[in-house]
Amino acid sequence: MATKPLTGTKVFLMLVAFFGVVIGVNVTMMKLAIATLPGTDVDSPYAAGLTYDREISAAQDQAARKWKVNAHIERRSDGGAVLQVEARDASGQPVSGLKFGGRLERPTDKRADLAVELTEAGIGLYRGNAASVAPGQWDLVIEGEARGTRVFLSRHRVILN
Repeated sequence: MATKPLTGTKVFLMLVAFFGVVIGVNVTMMKLAIATLPGTDVDSPYAAGLTYDREISAAQDQAARKWKVNAHIERRSDGGAVLQVEARDASGQPVSGLKFGGRLERPTDKRADLAVELTEAGIGLYRGNAASVAPGQWDLVIEGEARGTRVFLSRHRVILN
């Protein structure tokens, strides 16, 4: 049985095939890694930097109001969650007429975020429901608006069992 000799052309083709496979796998893994990057807090850090001064001013205005806003969230046995927000002004009087909204944000996966619409259930009392809330850690974000302007913002880490 005669064996074919190892020539320079064969070695060249083997090297090209080897590095072609390595580069192909690297490109595929890079594309998958870029496409599945849910762990960022903001989509554009540059745009977030431009709004930084406005956020500081809004936080100072919120602190000057001295509102007391309490939120309670409870995960039900059917997988849903109930969110209740109670808002009082500096003198302890209920704050009504605001538009409150809530969000449950996953710290590790932005794609799992859930919006919770809150409606005024009583004077200064706002309630809303979220369906299919998975157990685990969530960031509870509550925003209050008056006449189209955000007047309240809070973010707290909660654990839902």
